[in-house]
Amino acid sequence: MRALILTLAIAIGILPARAHESGTAGLWSKAAPAPAPRSEVAVAERAGRAYVIGDYNGATGLLIHDPATGGWRTGAPFPTPIHHAMAAGHGDHVYVFGGYRAGWRASDRVWAYDPKADAWSPRAPMPSVRAAGGAAVIDGRIHLVGGSVSGGANASGHPVYDPARDSWSEAAPLPTRRDHLAVQALDGHLVAIGGRIDGDPDRNLAVTEIYDPATDSWRTGAPMPTARSGAASAVLGGQIFVMGGESNARTFGAVEAYDPARDAWTRRTPLPTPRHGFGAIVHAGRIHTLVGSPTPGGDRSGLVEVFDPGDWARR
Repeated sequence: MRALILTLAIAIGILPARAHESGTAGLWSKAAPAPAPRSEVAVAERAGRAYVIGDYNGATGLLIHDPATGGWRTGAPFPTPIHHAMAAGHGDHVYVFGGYRAGWRASDRVWAYDPKADAWSPRAPMPSVRAAGGAAVIDGRIHLVGGSVSGGANASGHPVYDPARDSWSEAAPLPTRRDHLAVQALDGHLVAIGGRIDGDPDRNLAVTEIYDPATDSWRTGAPMPTARSGAASAVLGGQIFVMGGESNARTFGAVEAYDPARDAWTRRTPLPTPRHGFGAIVHAGRIHTLVGSPTPGGDRSGLVEVFDPGDWARR
């Protein structure tokens, strides 16, 4: 009888694939919400603080979150309304790249925020306009990949910013052009996951591509189990967690973790609130997901949901 049940389960597809299984799925909890709702934000971490920049609905206030206390405060407003920007913390500053201004006009502007001075200052612009891409730091330089130009067509190139010199160089381009993708640096490599083609959430991707700066080349990794775009991502326990996202029809709660060492994915406990257009940081072995839209399109929220993976990630 048990064999018959197992056969039927496989036939109708209710058993998860082996690549998705996990014995340490983790737990979610809620934390104090942001003081204002946001979506389509850029989120960066610096010195244990999360910086939430931009908003689909035009808000310019900088939201600063302390995950150790759960508290929030505001900083100097961003110089212009922006959404779908890219951000990274490095050294003493938070850097913000591109994004959409005045509706859907992509920008080449670069700004640096100094938390001590609570002030923004301009930096050398990007070589070309870009929004809805990803940014990550490798060896003191910030890599930008993916994204779109004005009108939604996918951007080309792989610009690399050197904060010490305030200058740009170019690296090998992302093989699969896409936007709204997840980008993280892990073990000296850049990992680009998921996204969509030419801004269309009905053309979501599951592709995983990995960049090696030593050879200036890309290779393909195992595809993400759930094709999606507009997800948040974070690195914890040597794995890249990809959370949430959207299509035209729905938002996703899926949480899936990629292990580059095994080139394999595992499924984790889903988000309590499926959403997109949000960000995440890691503090004290937990992932803090910040703000975002619970429905497809331009909704927004102040949600903060925290993922505790269990002891495996803190060993």
